Amino acid sequence: MYAEVIVDIAHSDVDKIFDYACGEGVEAGMRVEVPFGNKTETGFVMRVKESTALDSARVKPVLRFEPALGEECLALARSIAQRYRVPLALSLRLFLPAEMRTGKVSKRMRTAAFLQGEEEISPRAKRQAEVVEFLKDNAEADLAFLRERFGAAAVNALIARGTVGTKPVRVLRTPYVEAVEERPSHTLTRAQEEAVSSIEGTEKTVTLIHGVTGSGKTEIYLTLIARQLEKGRSAIFLVPEISLTPQMVVQLRARFGGKVAILHSRLSAGERFDEWQRLREGDARIAVGARSAVFAPLKEIGLIVIDEEHDGSYFSESAPRYSTFEVALARAKYNGCKVVLGSATPSVETYRRAKQGEFALITLKDRINARPMPEVRLVDMRREVRRGNATPFSAALREKLNACLSEGNQAILFLNRRGYSQTVMCRDCGNVVKCKNCDVALTYHSEEDCLKCHYCGARYKTLSACPACGGTHIHYMGTGTQRVVRELAKLFPAARILRMDVDTTSGKEGHYAILKQFAERKADILVGTQMVAKGHDFPAVTLVGILDADMGLHFPDYRSGERTFQLITQVAGRSGRAEEKGEVILQTYDPENYILRFAANYDYEGFYEHEIAMRAAMMFPPFVKIVRVMATGESEKETLEALRDVYGRLQEIYARFEGEFLFFHRMHAPIKRIQNKYRYQVLMRMTERGPLSEVYDAAAAVKQKNVLVYVEEDPANLS
Repeated sequence: MYAEVIVDIAHSDVDKIFDYACGEGVEAGMRVEVPFGNKTETGFVMRVKESTALDSARVKPVLRFEPALGEECLALARSIAQRYRVPLALSLRLFLPAEMRTGKVSKRMRTAAFLQGEEEISPRAKRQAEVVEFLKDNAEADLAFLRERFGAAAVNALIARGTVGTKPVRVLRTPYVEAVEERPSHTLTRAQEEAVSSIEGTEKTVTLIHGVTGSGKTEIYLTLIARQLEKGRSAIFLVPEISLTPQMVVQLRARFGGKVAILHSRLSAGERFDEWQRLREGDARIAVGARSAVFAPLKEIGLIVIDEEHDGSYFSESAPRYSTFEVALARAKYNGCKVVLGSATPSVETYRRAKQGEFALITLKDRINARPMPEVRLVDMRREVRRGNATPFSAALREKLNACLSEGNQAILFLNRRGYSQTVMCRDCGNVVKCKNCDVALTYHSEEDCLKCHYCGARYKTLSACPACGGTHIHYMGTGTQRVVRELAKLFPAARILRMDVDTTSGKEGHYAILKQFAERKADILVGTQMVAKGHDFPAVTLVGILDADMGLHFPDYRSGERTFQLITQVAGRSGRAEEKGEVILQTYDPENYILRFAANYDYEGFYEHEIAMRAAMMFPPFVKIVRVMATGESEKETLEALRDVYGRLQEIYARFEGEFLFFHRMHAPIKRIQNKYRYQVLMRMTERGPLSEVYDAAAAVKQKNVLVYVEEDPANLS
């Protein structure tokens, strides 16, 4: 027998099948160790066959093998590799924990002891008698524990005589062990029941649930999952942020117990390995996590849920640059199951597909128990400046915060900018201090008293003089979450304040620890970036403050208005989710802006009609596709050479399909350098009939050794 193996080396030169001799037991999908050149490499068996075209005497053998991937995963990996023109090894890696591929983690075992025979224990052997009595009361116990408690000599003597037996037992490394709570059974509202029936009854694969924040979308998901489990099937539940995973785990474990497994990048290597194995072996039937959980090794999938479907994190920014929805749809078609998308603010593209009938559409316009949406008050910050208010807080926000705290309630303040000050500028010459590795301004972080680059993570000492002119008039401009916390502490010295941003959530349970504190009322105010905007349910929050609503409006990106609307609507929805009415203070320097007006009135339909008309007039997605071919490398000369190469190939395509292109131009990226790598691009807008496949081929054909050339479709970030 012979195994067709893809060696786990993500390089185009070895992106091909290699034949190896194998014996019984080797199957497609297995992870194997094989001789490769002068080394031993790991690989994946794509197919097992009875003969080979090679000289059988020269075919090397498979050295070791273990189960890994199923047939569905292999088929999906092939389609991803073809779709995004990446080596097959790279797409296969998506389905395995990285540590498993490299052999750096394995099952954790312990030795358990148990009674396996009867014998008379000598009265003088008191310790042995105690061991026997203990094991009579406990079916089994950890061997190390018994030796420590009763003495190694007594335990070893019983083992030697056969009175006590031992066996290996697997120890599971379970993440978020505290995230378990009893959840009372919930009776669905009429709207929820109708939604569940509609999803189960539709012939369409995809259903969009467009429901206002607090409308009960999660309960619909859980009911659908429960019904699939009853049928012996499994489910995938995707959330956009790791910060949302612990909260969803609490709800899922309360309903489904040990059938839930978590997959995301913040877990330890051992936890990720064990959770993956539980899913593959069928011990767990529900995979919950961020984007990568869509590759969970489940069989017989009955449902895939993508919550907050509009979120940009569902698009991978590293190769392969896949769309989570596309992968979910492929898995749904393979398994004959449904995909449910949920959002209070669906992406314009998704909502259009639902309105046109491609997806089923369910609309939930009211919160559970008919609770009102929080009232949004727009505050003109221009007036605050004229009154001499130099703090981040308007008079209205200070007043509402004071009332909120006095009444014993909680507040969330949202500012999508971390650090203390956003820009450091020399007032003598106007120089803005930038990162040496990236073409971006540095941010001042007061807690570490340093300057940081938010793109590459580099740190710099604070400045006493300008590096350009030597001037000493250094000015710190803009407000970040650190400064907000400091200013809050001055205004409300008795208030307990938590901050939630990238700097405070390091470690696998960083998000969970902060959210748990806030949920347990151990803090009064939560200050955070977009991490606080989505999905969280805190009954005591009656006030939300949005400190700089304009910040995202003016980015040079056609999606800037949509993202601003989504963020404002999402964070506003954190207020007033229990019995007390909620309020939102939205601070802006542009109170007449139509985006803010639509958001303040929760008018998604009005926003959508305005936005879709504008995109149709300007010919932006979903009416066309934006495609970017990026060349990036440490040498500017080599990067430009690669760009010229791919641009020449693309020009030939453009000449043949000129009618399908609305825009075609080469340029450097808006941020010319990130992590010490230069970035040049060819930017295109093409119709749905445009030659996308040929663009991928053109990029893949460039062989500049030190330059990465890749394609992005409708990139989430055009900078």
